[in-house]
Amino acid sequence: MIRKFVFGSPVETEALTDSGSIPGIRGEETEDFPHLAVSAGENQSHVLSCDMAPHDIIYGLGENVRGINKRGWLYQSNCKDDPLHTETRHELYAAHNFFLADGRERFGVFVDAPQTVTFDLGYSDRDRLTVTVDPGGFVLYILEGDSLRQIVKEFRHVIGRSYIPPRWAFGYGQSRWGYECADDIRQVVRRHRDNHVPLDSVYMDIDYMENYKDFTVDSDKFPDFPGFVREMREENIHLVPIIDAGVKIEEGYSVYEEGVKEGYFCKKEDGKEFVGGVWPGRVHFPDMLDEKARSWFGGKYKVLLDQGIDGFWNDMNEPALFYGEDHLDEVFEKLEDYSRQELNIQSFFGMKNLVLGVANRKEDYETFYHRYRGEQIRHDRVHNLFGYYMTRAAGEAFDRLEPDRRILMFSRASYIGMHRYGGVWTGDNCSWWSHILMNLQMLPGLNMCGFLYTGADLGGFGADTTEDLLLRWLELGIFTPLMRNHSAKRTRLQEFYRFGHMEDFRNILGLRYGFLPYLYSEFVKAAVNDDMMFLPLSFVYTEDEEAAGVEDQLMVGESMMIAPVYRQNARGRYVYLPENMKLYRFRSLDCGDSQILPAGHHYVRAELNEVLVFVRPDHMVPMSEGGCCVEDVDMSRLNLLHFVRTEAVYELYHDDGISRKVELETGITRIKVKTDGTVSAEGMLNPECRLR
Repeated sequence: MIRKFVFGSPVETEALTDSGSIPGIRGEETEDFPHLAVSAGENQSHVLSCDMAPHDIIYGLGENVRGINKRGWLYQSNCKDDPLHTETRHELYAAHNFFLADGRERFGVFVDAPQTVTFDLGYSDRDRLTVTVDPGGFVLYILEGDSLRQIVKEFRHVIGRSYIPPRWAFGYGQSRWGYECADDIRQVVRRHRDNHVPLDSVYMDIDYMENYKDFTVDSDKFPDFPGFVREMREENIHLVPIIDAGVKIEEGYSVYEEGVKEGYFCKKEDGKEFVGGVWPGRVHFPDMLDEKARSWFGGKYKVLLDQGIDGFWNDMNEPALFYGEDHLDEVFEKLEDYSRQELNIQSFFGMKNLVLGVANRKEDYETFYHRYRGEQIRHDRVHNLFGYYMTRAAGEAFDRLEPDRRILMFSRASYIGMHRYGGVWTGDNCSWWSHILMNLQMLPGLNMCGFLYTGADLGGFGADTTEDLLLRWLELGIFTPLMRNHSAKRTRLQEFYRFGHMEDFRNILGLRYGFLPYLYSEFVKAAVNDDMMFLPLSFVYTEDEEAAGVEDQLMVGESMMIAPVYRQNARGRYVYLPENMKLYRFRSLDCGDSQILPAGHHYVRAELNEVLVFVRPDHMVPMSEGGCCVEDVDMSRLNLLHFVRTEAVYELYHDDGISRKVELETGITRIKVKTDGTVSAEGMLNPECRLR
């Protein structure tokens, strides 16, 4: 059951596909708020609160730091470009205002508010949950159900089906900020192919652009870009360029000139275009909330689509702001004053803080406006929608330009609702062991909010990786839908072939292509059925109190559990099994032994080049024999990981991997394994199946 309460005059975010189908109650006119007390806060804010019992658990909030259980910290929905994802952070790139409370009471809460929302989940008072919504209208949704998973499914149903990418986008992608030209990319592809390391895509960071201008290609670095795209496709490689939010201010640049002429950029109160700074220098920001401007910007993706590109990633769309020009002028004036002073403890740190405070400055976001549904709205009131609507611009354009095929799209910034138009990657992480665990712990929360196509930068974006860190991260990454190795300039090169034990990377990465039939099937079924692909153990083993405390294991789809190693120099780890499970130990596709482990606590060895997979009773996991790219994966021959006590049945989904139309009814193959080892398969495919 869903109940809706409306406060003030909220901005329509279109997070829900049909919000009008849920009858709304004026929040100010009732005190009948289930589970939460609602009161007035300071400066016209609203406060939602309730007591928590000692063992209550809070799930959700999508992309955020800390554990699967979010209790005990202060989180803020305020999309922000911040590359240091430490435990001390309160906000990241996304605003995912949905959470679940489980314990004395069980309910879900979605605060549909594009302004800043603060979630104090036992930070100020460990037994008190408090949500503060900044001034402005909002809509509060309270959801109830018999189980956590049912509440999530109900929420997912009203926010709409999750984006489904082309199947090739489930292959491995190599990326780096610093692939400067066509020959750099050719070398990456050649080294992968020569070393028999699977590869499906190479990502193009801002280096490919002409002076960092959106929808341009540097002709010196890529003299025949359409020809280069065709050359890569002959190698079964998809090129995936980045698109940034800021449009460079430059005479003769058509995107800039059109935007100014038509009034498509965000403006200040006096009607002049707002000027900020990002990669190209001085930029304007397209007004992504204005329908005409959004259609115009989305249409620009055609420039690259026409050259053969079939995938994109949107970046810097919080929007990131190196500086606001008006404030920058003030800073330069103050620096002149400091230049004439003796810098003591007060003046030195005053100068330092002045400079460090230039980027992503709250006051700058309060100086420009959007046109939205006939109203002029100050940016900070709708800040969290910008990245969502930028990706929506692309998604709506793809509907018009490529109605028959799926285009890869994922974004850094997001709000619930964007999940219908693309996926997310979890931003500029670091080469830290703690970020492997953070990657795992983000996955269920993102799935709850509709984001199924997601992953982290394997090996870490910032700082210098190590061979063991990268290998352990890969052992988690082979299970995430988006699987990309990405790193920053001036960090250690981290392509797999840079390391001494390259065969270990080849073997572990090969497992991804082995698991592809299962992972793609579970992804599509989760999307169509409004379900999760990555689940905390407590969502499956609902009566198991110990399962509720497990923070470093996940269920992946209906059949398997994973427990990756995320500590340096570890040769194994402790695992909790809620029931008997069959452990498969892989070092490659060709080498895997298995054993049945009883329910309970176990220390399980896991060497640096080993992947552990746990299969549930009366379940199975279909695997292929791998390939050098997704196109090579043979679905006619499948190996079945299985744990059969009575009978195991698995519904395998398969399609052409590119068509927009996805129908489970026509794409399912039903595979059955009996206790005597008899295997049967009927449906779309007729694969030859072998038990493992």
